[in-house]
Parts: sequence; structure tokens; C-alpha cells
Amino acid sequence: MSSVSPIQIPSRLPLLLTHEGVLLPGSTMRTSVDSARNLQLVRSRLLKGTSLQSTILGVIPNTPDPASDAQDLPPLHRIGTAALAVQVVGSNWPKPHYTLLITGLCRFQIVQVLKEKPYPVAEVEQLDRLEEFPNASKTREELGELSEQFYKYAVQLVEMLDMSVPAVAKLRRLLDSLPREALPDILTSIIRTSNKEKLQILDAVSLEERFKMTIPLLVRQIEGLKLLQKTRKHKQDDDKRVIAIRPIRRITHIPGTLEDEDEDEDHDDIVMLEKKIRTSSMPEQAHKVCVKEIKRLKKMPQSMPEYALTRNYLELMVELPWNKSTTDRLDIRAARILLDNDHYAMEKLKKRVLEYLAVRQLKNNLKGPILCFVGPPGVGKTSVGRSVAKTLGREFHRIALGGVCDQSDIRGHRRTYVGSMPGRIINGLKTVGVNNPVFLLDEVDKLGKSLQGDPAAALLEVLDPEQNHNFTDHYLNVAFDLSQVLFIATANTTATIPPALLDRMEIIQVPGYTQEEKIEIAHRHLIPKQLEQHGLTPQQIQIPQVTTLDIITRYTREAGVRSLDRKFGAICRAVAVKVAEGPHKEAKLDRSNVAEGEGCKEHILEDAKSESVSDTTDLGLPPEMPILIDFHALKDILGPPMYEMEVSERLSQPGVAIGLAWTPLGGEIMFVEASRMDGEGQLTLTGQLGDVMKESAHLAISWLRSNAKKYHLTNASGSFDLLDNTDIHLHFPAGAVTKDGPSAGVTIVTCLASLFSGRLVRSDVAMTGEITLRGLVLPD
Repeated sequence: MSSVSPIQIPSRLPLLLTHEGVLLPGSTMRTSVDSARNLQLVRSRLLKGTSLQSTILGVIPNTPDPASDAQDLPPLHRIGTAALAVQVVGSNWPKPHYTLLITGLCRFQIVQVLKEKPYPVAEVEQLDRLEEFPNASKTREELGELSEQFYKYAVQLVEMLDMSVPAVAKLRRLLDSLPREALPDILTSIIRTSNKEKLQILDAVSLEERFKMTIPLLVRQIEGLKLLQKTRKHKQDDDKRVIAIRPIRRITHIPGTLEDEDEDEDHDDIVMLEKKIRTSSMPEQAHKVCVKEIKRLKKMPQSMPEYALTRNYLELMVELPWNKSTTDRLDIRAARILLDNDHYAMEKLKKRVLEYLAVRQLKNNLKGPILCFVGPPGVGKTSVGRSVAKTLGREFHRIALGGVCDQSDIRGHRRTYVGSMPGRIINGLKTVGVNNPVFLLDEVDKLGKSLQGDPAAALLEVLDPEQNHNFTDHYLNVAFDLSQVLFIATANTTATIPPALLDRMEIIQVPGYTQEEKIEIAHRHLIPKQLEQHGLTPQQIQIPQVTTLDIITRYTREAGVRSLDRKFGAICRAVAVKVAEGPHKEAKLDRSNVAEGEGCKEHILEDAKSESVSDTTDLGLPPEMPILIDFHALKDILGPPMYEMEVSERLSQPGVAIGLAWTPLGGEIMFVEASRMDGEGQLTLTGQLGDVMKESAHLAISWLRSNAKKYHLTNASGSFDLLDNTDIHLHFPAGAVTKDGPSAGVTIVTCLASLFSGRLVRSDVAMTGEITLRGLVLPD
């Protein structure tokens, strides 16, 4: 070490004033700079300097820097530390400041302050050197036992720490490699000391004085570590003793007593969790995984993040219904009655449920079917799933899949991720608590796809009866049997369902309701439900079937009954207002009559009543019960009719036919109109038609021309050549709506045949289907 040239600091140093900590030679400290003079020092000296000398500062401890340049410098501490600025980090939030990482080099003494602005600069005298020490043998002779005693305490302190920590092992090596003269400063900065004690060590220029001051600090730290280790050992012994005596204490209690229950509540959570694992009926593979995880959990400190993750995983494994199931109710007669009471029509669905019950009576281990109800909104697909669960006596759980675009929602997240959790299938099983529930996968046709995977592909394993007996969730990472679960999916259309997923499901079409079915549903289910929700009784309101038919035909146009249900709700609210306001109005009128006491007042009220007899919104007098809802009341409550029955009017002349158009909401009727005029045999098509419908129109006119004689079709001049000096215009009303599809051929043929034959098309017939050049009608 003596051959190395000593470090010579500049004789003039810029001063960095600090009051938060004390920097000792050989140690490193991070300090914040936000005062005026210190900021100017960093900007002018450190950020603009280009030499190594510009990074050397004089750090003055125990001296706060004034907030403003206008204030005078406070008295400076006599001894400081020359430091090397290793890192400078700046920030503007919450106010402009810098964070410096500085390393102490040596002590210095301020001789004279040369200037105070923009930052203080002083002439300094170097007091010690880091790399120039006296000869080792000479040092031992001068310091003698003092140095050896310090070294012995330093080694004892370090060896009490965990040597497996890299920083501790490195410190142990430094004790042997560094000169002992540098150790007091380094160890003082490492051990737990106050700023006042560090300041005393900094002011100790003499090596002998420095050793004498540091040794008591080391002894204090050693005694503290001994006490801490003794306390921890005692606590561990107590924990072992408690665990050892708990089984003995539990045997002494009578099972089922209050004292025994209190004792169980006081048990350690891990012990209780281990007991649940032993008594659970999970498969052997899952049991092995749980035993392995519980062993890892016992060795983990509770402060580790993985502790909570492992514990949550084990709690989920214990709560899952591995072998717990409900007993199916297999009485077919009772099931038929229950289904008929809950839903009107829907014969296909009811038939399929009864078939499943019949087969279950003959075979106990039948796998759960994978059903998919496809139909327009509002026809009761979701409510039928709930009724199926009620009929079977099973638990019901609904999983909404609309908008789901992450395959982890189905399979779960792997436990290596932060915030991992099981998928919706496993989470639903945990919620219902049995392994044979009815799962309703709602809106399966509205699944999305993103960078996180395709959830429709993840459902392939769930909805495959040959695979779902061994379903593996990413979070569980063990197989779970889903073969006993009855899966029911709902969709509005099969067009957006991937073919592979569609192939795994049994498709059951749920058509829209007819007018007669809607009337029955309204009077069996909708009207009683709305009366109950609005606090009304049948003695207060009556809605005849004729009024219900008017609502269905004139105020709603849908395949389901949701809009119809909302209309009944609006009627009930209007009647509730009359019922609620009637008595108050009557009482108010009586008080007015008594106060006035004049016959003219009664005469005015009678006149007002006679003028508003036909006005159903007049609430001057309480209404007569029950309130009958007729067509006039409908107009007052719901407004003028939104739809008119125009079929018979529009079919009053030849050349008009009715077609059926499919939509995701259930479909609607579509008029086709045709007219002929003198011309050159051209065919004009209007109504925003697609290419397929245009081809259907050309196909229809070609078939009619080839069969004109057979069906006695002639043009205006009586010729069987229908396009001879004749132009045909074919129009599909609602021109703002784009129309296309392969099912308009038979409607176009009927429309043109009506035009050329002069015969009207029946107003109660609508048609759909494609036609071939040979005259065959293909199914839609």
C-alpha cells in the first residue's frame, strides 16, 4: 500500500452543505439537493465540469443551507469530508432537485471561506490520506492492543451475521484486505449509530482517538445482536412446544363441546389447512400436489409474496367439490309439469330435457350433454337454462361470455404471474360447491379474440365430452372431471361460432313466438310479474286479451317478449300514478269544498268533470276500480301506434308478394313490388340489392318466360314473350337497408307471376326459398 501514490485533493473546494447525514471517509451516501446554493453548485460545477477534479466536493455536515441566496451562510462545521460525486440524478417533481451519490475520500479542515455566492468555496487543508498509511509494523507498535482489540470485535460482529448473504461475505473479506486504519470509518457508517456519534468520529483526527471512540459502538452492536438472536431462538422453541402439546390438549377435551370448538378456532391456519387436505376426497394426484405445497408453505416466512399465493392455492384445492354432487330428480311427470308452468311453448327444449331425464333413469353414469340454444333475443334461452337446473334439482351457475377475449378467463392464469387466479369454470365450481351443476355459457357467439389468446379455442376442451373428464386449469395444474356438468350454451346466431366449437355442441333452435303464444305468455307470466313489481292487484287493473293483441301488433315487433314486457311496465306505472294520486285528490277536493262553502264552487267542479270525461289523464277524481285498459287508454299511455298492419292494403293489386327475411333479431316480412311498362325488354332492380338477389331476379324472369304458355302468362299486348316491348321494374321497399341472400327467388317468381297473370297474392301467406332454373324450390 505504501508504494501507491497518495490522493491529493485540491486546495480550494466547493462546499456542499448537508444536515441530514454524516459522510465518513470510505463510505457512500445518497443525499438530496434542493436549496439555492447547493443547486447552483451542482449545475455549475458537476453538470458543466469535464475533468475529474470538478467532481470532487467538500461535504460539510451538520450545516443547513439557507433557502435563499440573500441569506448569509450559517457557521460552518470545522471538519468536512472530501467526496467524489459518482452519480447525479435530477427531477422536477414536486420541485426541482437533484439526488447525488457521493463517496467519501478523506478529512479536511476549512482554513478560510473564499466566497459565498453563487455557492461557497473555501481554502482547505487535507488532514488524512486514504491510500498513504504508516508502515503496518510501526502502526501495531504505536497502537498496540487498541488495533487488535478493534479488529477482534469487528470480526466477531461480522461472523454473527448470515454469511450466505453476498454483502456480508464481502465485508468479511474486506476486514482482512483493508488497512486497519481505514476500518473505523467504514464500520461506523455500517453499524447502527446516530448522526451525533458519526460526527464525533469525523472530528476524531487522531487514529488512536478514533479507535477508542469506535470500539464502544461495536460492543453495543454486538450485544444487541446477541439479544436479538436469543429472543428469536426462544420464540422458535415456544412455537415447537406449542405444536407438540396441542394434540395432547385436544384429546383432553370432549368432542363437540364449546371448549373444543374454541380450541379449534385458535389452531394455526397451516395446521387446519393440513387437516383439511388429509380429510378431503380429492384424487391421488391432486393430494400429492397439495402435500408437496403444504411442506413448502411450512418452510416459507410469511413475509414472502409466494406465501400468500401458495396458501390461496391450497385453500382453493380444499374448497373444490372433487367428489361432492347433488342427486338428480328423475320424475318425468313432475319435470313436465314444472317446465310447462315456467315456460309456454318451447316444445323442442322441453322434449330434449325430458329425454335426458329418461336416459338418466336407465343409466346412472351418463355424461352431461353439451346443448346450445340458438335463437333471437328475448325468447327465454337463459331462463330455460335456470328452469332446467330447477327441474333436475341441480345447482345453477351462469357464465357471461359476451366480450371475453382472453383464454385465461376459461383456463385460468399460471401461478407464476402476479395476481393469478383460476378460470371461470373452476371458479364457478367453487361457487356452487358441487361437481354436477348446470353451467349456462351465455352469449357464446360473442366471444372475442386478442393477443391474449382465443377463448373459443379454450372452450374446445371444456365442451368436448371425450376430453372434459380430464380438464386441466392453468392455475390448478391438476386434472378436474367436468363430465358430470350439464353445459348449456346460448347464442343468437351460429355464424360467428367457430366450426370446431359448433361441432361439439348439440344445436337446438329456439324460434320466435307467434302472436297467440305471446298472448298466452303475457297473461300467464308477464302481466302477473309486472303487477307484483308495481304493487298492483287484479282488482285495480285489467288488461283484456284484445288490448294485449293491440300491444303486440301495433307497439312491438320482435321475436321475443322483452319489449312487450316493457310496455306492460309502462302501463302499470301509469295506473300506479292514478291509484296513488286518487285518494289524495279526493281529500284535497273535500277540503276545498268545506273551506269555500259555496255552491258555485261545486258547480265549477262539475263542469270541469263533464268536460274531461273522455280524458284518461284527468286525475281530479279517484278512478273507478278496476281500471280497464282499452285502445284509447293505450294511446294515452304508450302514444300513437308504432306499427300498422298494412299487409292487406298493399296486396290489393297484382304484382305484390310477401317474403321472409332473416335477421339476428328473429327476422321480419319484406314486400316485393313489380310493375311493367312499354319499353325495350329491360329489367330494372332497385332497393339496394346484393349480387345474389340480383341473380335470383334474373333467374325468376328466365323461368317465367320459359313457362309462360304453360301458366298463361302474357304481357300487355297479349304475347307470351313477357319482355316483348315491355320493361319490368322490380322494387324491394326500405331502400336504405341493404338486402342480400339466397332465399328471395320464390317470392320474386310469385310477384312476377301475379303481375303477368293479374291475380292477387293471398295476404296471409309469406314465403322464403330459392328457385332453380327447372322450377324447383330449394329450402332456405
